[in-house]
Amino acid sequence: IACFLCKERHIVAYHMCRAVQLSLQNGACQYTPLALIHFVGYAMKNEKSASICRIAKNAMSMLKRFDVADQYPSFYLSYYSRVAWRFEPLQECVDKSRRAFEAALSLGFVDTAFYCAIHVILKSIFSGKSLRSILKEIDYYLHLLKTYKSEVSKTYMLIFRETVSSLIDNGQTTSIEATPRVGDLNDPCNKLRESALFHKAMQSFWIGHTQRCRYYNEKCAPILAPLAQFTTYLSKFYHGLNTLDLVTKKICVKGKEVVRAAIKAMTDAAASSDWNFTNKLRLLEAEQQSIRQTHRKAIPLYEDSIERAKRSGFIHEQGLACEKAAFYFKKVASNNEKALEYFKQARECYEEWGSLVKVDFIQKEMDRL
Repeated sequence: IACFLCKERHIVAYHMCRAVQLSLQNGACQYTPLALIHFVGYAMKNEKSASICRIAKNAMSMLKRFDVADQYPSFYLSYYSRVAWRFEPLQECVDKSRRAFEAALSLGFVDTAFYCAIHVILKSIFSGKSLRSILKEIDYYLHLLKTYKSEVSKTYMLIFRETVSSLIDNGQTTSIEATPRVGDLNDPCNKLRESALFHKAMQSFWIGHTQRCRYYNEKCAPILAPLAQFTTYLSKFYHGLNTLDLVTKKICVKGKEVVRAAIKAMTDAAASSDWNFTNKLRLLEAEQQSIRQTHRKAIPLYEDSIERAKRSGFIHEQGLACEKAAFYFKKVASNNEKALEYFKQARECYEEWGSLVKVDFIQKEMDRL
């Protein structure tokens, strides 16, 4: 209980460690699995990821030993939001988080249910799910929030909705009057700052505002860096990719550290989850080789990124890799025929994803060819 009442991260971490210590001293009880999974959520670091994942899986096995149905929603919330993305397919994390939402709501744990809903939507956006279906699900959760008179995740849902609306048509026909009230994004005490800045960076990246994307990524990087969570790795990936784009356009010439950090983060993450991260790593490597104009290395990396994204069901990142490959053949390899082939693939992916913004952008590039 103390962990949920405390606001300071280090105080929560103390209570988690103390709970685990008591279990080690006195033996496992019905609360041990929940204590372990909370501990794992706070202890997750790059160099410890393999050990942490083993502890998480053991906690999941231990949960089955005890008749603790009322703990399942809280356990699944921590497991699939903080840990499972490290080694399980992202789509499975979405599905299990949705089940946890339904279970929590049926048990009357409204706050826990809507915290689960936050992670359902956050991971759905990056899992390749249709943007229109995500928008529909967000509106469903907003309706439930109103029905249950709960404000616990409303602002987060509105932030997500703004992102999805931007990705579909830049909000032209999908926006609503309600907007997220995120407060002062320069205030270090603002708990919404991390999510708001991260989503501003994502919106800017996909719309093609490279300098704005760099601005928001640089603002949220120091906040996300110590957390080692899902959005930390996504932020590094998109920051690295955006920086490579700026280098290509000769807008930014000092981006080596950002790119190096992004590649290292994706290498670390891909070691435990090939499904979720290897396609991202290959795309970063391909763009890096493209700048160096090492054709022999760049082309296989683009193809591998496309194939892995397709295999993992990340239709948006499959389209992104096709788009980047098309620009490589257009600008670096001077092969318009090959560029057109990849642009067509990118357009098909973006159409399936439901992003009219990206479809229009790709169509304009094809018309120029």
